[in-house]
Amino acid sequence: MTQIINGRIIKDGKITEGELWFADGKILCPCEAEKLGMPDQVIDAKGNYVSAGFIDLHLHGGGGYDFLDGTEEAFEGAAAFHAKHGTTAMCPTATSGEFEATLEMFRSYKAIKEKDRLGSDFIGLHMEGPYFALSQKGAQDPRYVRDPDPAEYERFLNATDDIVRWSVAPERDKGYAFAKALTARGISVAAAHTDANCRQMLEAAENGYTHMTHFYSCMKGVERVNGMRIAGAIEAAYLSDDITVEIIADGMHLPYELLQMVYKLKGADRTALVTDAMRGAGMPEGIETVLGKLDNGLPCRIERGVAWMLDGQAFAGSVATTDRLVRTMVAAGIPLVDAVKMASETPAKMAKCSTKGTLDAGKDADIVIFDENINMQHVFVRGKQIV
Repeated sequence: MTQIINGRIIKDGKITEGELWFADGKILCPCEAEKLGMPDQVIDAKGNYVSAGFIDLHLHGGGGYDFLDGTEEAFEGAAAFHAKHGTTAMCPTATSGEFEATLEMFRSYKAIKEKDRLGSDFIGLHMEGPYFALSQKGAQDPRYVRDPDPAEYERFLNATDDIVRWSVAPERDKGYAFAKALTARGISVAAAHTDANCRQMLEAAENGYTHMTHFYSCMKGVERVNGMRIAGAIEAAYLSDDITVEIIADGMHLPYELLQMVYKLKGADRTALVTDAMRGAGMPEGIETVLGKLDNGLPCRIERGVAWMLDGQAFAGSVATTDRLVRTMVAAGIPLVDAVKMASETPAKMAKCSTKGTLDAGKDADIVIFDENINMQHVFVRGKQIV
């Protein structure tokens, strides 16, 4: 049994000074800890914060790896890198790419997900694309953007049962039939890289699209058409309590004012913090790298704390880690307890992952200890110490 002492425990929307116990990869209640007697290990938190580990629902890689590389090494390397920054669980995300490359990613995920290793837990795959609006492609490779094809996506679905979420543009032809096929399998459907207006997005929500991927990025807000103002997909998220959102809170994708607005209007219960990190996370400034599969992805450059397309006209994903997301939200004036909730409990619920997200007894011992500046002092994944 391990005991954490002198911590400021973030739990149930409060910060309280106290202790925490865990054993065999699970958090213990005080009565269970008392039965076990003296702890085998005591960790002094030294007045630092203790919270549930952070959960990233949307990332493509990090530490020089992309999941589309399709190797166990890529999964292990990215998970090890992000764990050091507080990510104790993640949904590896596939960007639009070659069909066979995606299948290879599935195979590598299946091979490594249950292996004993040091790094973030994997809690399911996230498919981002390729069924997007070309006008909102962002850094998605236009060579692969297309309409949903039942013959194609059924092949994906039959190749793995690990997909937990799929992000597409709902207005694409047969987009509702696609959502129906996913929800029948228990897969969450999200709107992303979409040209939908407000009415279209609200209708899409009624047809299964109840989440919005990297909110604000690659989607429409209010626009003028023939002199008339038309509300966009962004406004739909604010109008509907049934729509949840995720935001890339790296301080670059969204300014503080928009982070504050999302928090005020959607709240911590309906907002998750995501990195959308690519392989450049952890790489030095000025380096050129690739978004997607190493041998045929899109070239980009790391500058000013974000990944850019080489023409400098658009971001190519982020190089953030989850500690940076929480740090940015706090800098924007969001209370620490809610910033932590948006990085832990809320994404756990969105991923339907009942074993993670809080410090309740019986949950996985995914625990982070961090200082006032959200610098990690200790990280545990199912009780295994990473930092």
